[in-house]
Amino acid sequence: MTSKNEIIQFLKNKPGYIKYGSYKLSNLLEVDQLLCEEALREVRQGLRILDNNKPYQSKDTTKDVDNLSHQDIFRNAFKQDSKIIKPNLEIKKSKEGKNVLTIGDLHLPFSLDGYLEHCIETYNRYKCNEVVFIGDIIDNHASSYHETDPDGYSAGQELKLAIQQVKDWYKAFPKATVIIGNHDRLIMRKAYTSGLSRMWIKDYAEVLGTPGWNFTESIEIDKVLYIHGEGGTARSRARRDLQSIVQGHLHSQCYIEWIVGAKFKIFGAQVGCGVDAKSYAMTYGKEGPKPAIACTVVLQGEVPINILMNL
Repeated sequence: MTSKNEIIQFLKNKPGYIKYGSYKLSNLLEVDQLLCEEALREVRQGLRILDNNKPYQSKDTTKDVDNLSHQDIFRNAFKQDSKIIKPNLEIKKSKEGKNVLTIGDLHLPFSLDGYLEHCIETYNRYKCNEVVFIGDIIDNHASSYHETDPDGYSAGQELKLAIQQVKDWYKAFPKATVIIGNHDRLIMRKAYTSGLSRMWIKDYAEVLGTPGWNFTESIEIDKVLYIHGEGGTARSRARRDLQSIVQGHLHSQCYIEWIVGAKFKIFGAQVGCGVDAKSYAMTYGKEGPKPAIACTVVLQGEVPINILMNL
């Protein structure tokens, strides 16, 4: 199996594999991961996974698997628990504050399949009107200062694949704030080490093809500070600054902790992440705690909610 068309035909014949990630599929078929990425993209678009960025909700959950169409199989693979919100909790778009969806570390092209759909569904369910990527949207494994996998992608191959995957996120969230994480700024650090002027380096949005995304070190929305979080945990930062904090960086941590005083209440929220722990770029953490696959919503600066993905 050497061509994209052959992979597409394989996926049509065995639609259960459509929910696989490109890395897992390439290992299964022993073909180039980029070919698998392109084939999966084409098949998924053909199945119309999402209608105007609204997650599919099946009306019939009693069908026998053998009788499901290709479309049903793939959609059901990403079906979410509809009981996350209590029935008596009415979420409204606020005219005063923001309902903010915070997306965890992606580390593209090593993100977990289905995490995009999870974030889209969360955005719609909680009627969000603001999106913040909490940092490390790009992994830059091949450009790391630490040891890299000699059998992995080159820096150019990794970036090309990451840019392809960014397109799906940009289509879903064309307006967003992107916090710059330590992995995102690796290239700038390499340039600095090499003695290159900042003027030679392109902007993140230009490289990734995302003119509607604002890249920044931090942002404050409704008195809540959103940062990547290299300086410690969300709880410690909130206690230190006496301000509500939302941060990522720590893949295995997903929580909300309140700090209450006589005349104030603030919180520290760890978002979780959207990484594929089985990818070679994540082997440094294989002996540590498992990543918490989740995103976080903050309603009008007052109500933080962690939304863990069903795996």
